[in-house]
Amino acid sequence: TGRPKSDNNCTSKYLDIPNEPLYPFGYGLSYTSFSYSDILLSNDTLKPGKSITAYFNLTNTGNYDGEEVVQLYIQDLVGSVTRPVKELKGFKKIKLKKDETKKIEFSITPEMLSFFTKDMTFKTEPGEFKLFIGTNSRDTKEAKFIYSE
Repeated sequence: TGRPKSDNNCTSKYLDIPNEPLYPFGYGLSYTSFSYSDILLSNDTLKPGKSITAYFNLTNTGNYDGEEVVQLYIQDLVGSVTRPVKELKGFKKIKLKKDETKKIEFSITPEMLSFFTKDMTFKTEPGEFKLFIGTNSRDTKEAKFIYSE
């Protein structure tokens, strides 16, 4: 977030390289490839004391058996304090044979949305959230949900 963007008046003195990291967070190599289906949510609204489940299908589309680390990120769209763009909230290591598909699910709870406010209380604020699931922090599928009290 501290890097200058090419669409404003700030420019980087390093004009021969892009303004993004070489590899995104969570990047890894594999001898095979994987495909993610769109994310389905069990409910669009999360309430205190409840949870919602995010479902998707993971398919090994390559020529070899392999393992994939599936990563779950959450973004609070509007908070009382500045929040990270994406926060890693969960991950699973899945082993798939060639051409195999598995249904993967993550449970999202209100505690996963909590943070320290300006007065240093740890709480969850109501609002809209984005959920990202993918192979790294850049290559993800996304869904939206609302937390309300």
